[in-house]
Amino acid sequence: MRNFIAQRADVLKPSGIRKVNEKALAMERAGEKVLHFEQGRPDFDTPAYIKEAAKKALDEGDVFYTSNFGTMQLREAIAEYLNTRKSCAYKAENILVTAGLSEAIYCVLASILDEGDEILVPDPVWMNYLNVPKMLGAKVITYDLLEENDCQIDLAQLKSLVTPKTKAIVVVSPSNPTGGVLDAASLQAIADIATQNDLLVVTDEVYERLIYDGGKHVAMASLPGMAERTVTLNGFSKTYSMTGWRLGYVAANADLIKTFNKIHQISSVCAPSFVQTAGVVALKEEHGEVEEMLAEYQRRRDYAVKAINETPGLSCRVPGGAFYIFINIKELGISSADFCQRLLEEEKVAMVPGDVFGKNGEGYLRMSFANSYESVVAGCEGLKRMAAKLMNK
Repeated sequence: MRNFIAQRADVLKPSGIRKVNEKALAMERAGEKVLHFEQGRPDFDTPAYIKEAAKKALDEGDVFYTSNFGTMQLREAIAEYLNTRKSCAYKAENILVTAGLSEAIYCVLASILDEGDEILVPDPVWMNYLNVPKMLGAKVITYDLLEENDCQIDLAQLKSLVTPKTKAIVVVSPSNPTGGVLDAASLQAIADIATQNDLLVVTDEVYERLIYDGGKHVAMASLPGMAERTVTLNGFSKTYSMTGWRLGYVAANADLIKTFNKIHQISSVCAPSFVQTAGVVALKEEHGEVEEMLAEYQRRRDYAVKAINETPGLSCRVPGGAFYIFINIKELGISSADFCQRLLEEEKVAMVPGDVFGKNGEGYLRMSFANSYESVVAGCEGLKRMAAKLMNK
C-alpha cells in the first residue's frame, strides 16, 4: 500500500506539551499521583456568571449557526473591550470570532503566507507558530529571545533578518514559554521595522491581562500608524479560565478580516453560538475575578521563583507575565528532555522540556504555575530532589 500521508503533515511535529501530558495521564490511570505543570490551563473554574449565561442561552434555544464572522453582539463587545482597555479604534467589522486562538492562528497564517514566503518568529515560542508556516510551505526565520537579554528582542538581529520575502513578524507578549513581557521601546522599534519594510505584525496577546508587579500591557495596534498593519490574536481561555470553551478572535483591518473569514468558513464555520453569548457576558459583566486570579498567580510565581533560585543547579528569571517560569538547568549537565522524563518518572512532577519551543529552549524547562499554591510548593520540592540527585551523581 502506498503512503497516503501528505508531505505537509509529515513536516509537523506532535505537540511536546501533549506528549508529556499523555504520559502523565497514563501514570494516573495506573494509580500514581502526578503534579501537573505541563499545560497552560488555569486551575480556576470559569466564573459562575459566565457558565450561567451559557446555560441560559442553551435553555433559550441558542443552538444554531451564527454568522461566520461571529455574532454582532460579540464582535461589538470585543471591539469595545479593545478600544476601552487597549486604546484601539476598532468596530465590529474589524473582528472575526474563531473557535479558539489556535484556529485564529491557522486562519491568519493560511491567509497571508504563500509557499516560499518568510515569517519572523521568536525562539523560543509556542509551537503553533512554527508548525503552521511549515505546513503551508513558508519559511520560518527565528529571532532570539535570550535569558541574558531578559527575553527582550535583539533589534539589530531582527532588522538583519528581514528580506524581500519577509511577510510578517510574529510577536508574543507576554511570552509563552518564557513569561517575558516586551517593553514599550521594543514594541515601538518592531513597529518601525514593520513600517519601514511594509510588513504585517501578527501579535499574540492572549496573556495580556496576566502581567505582574503593576505592569501594563501595550497593544501593538494602539501604536501610531500600526492599526492597519497589525493582526491581533486573542481569546477568552487564559483571562476567564475558559480553555475548554474554544473561543478566540482576530482583530485587524476590515479587508484582512474578510480574507481570514474565507479560511474560517471552511475550517470551523463558526464558534459555538451559546459560547459566543457567554463571551459577551464575560466581557461586559466582569466582577473582579481576573484581578483575583492574577493576585493568586503572583503569589505562586513569587514562591516558585524564590524556591528555584535557592536550589543548587537551578535558576530562573522573574517572569513579568503569563503563568510560566522558564527554568535554567544547564548547570546540571543533562538535556531538557531527559530531565523532564526523570522528573516525571521519579518525582511524579510533569513539566515540559524547553526544546519543544525551539533551539533556544534547550537547557530549560517550562513550568506552568497555573496550579494550586500547595501543588506549586510540592512541585518545587520535587524539582529540588531531582536537581540534588544530578548535582551529587
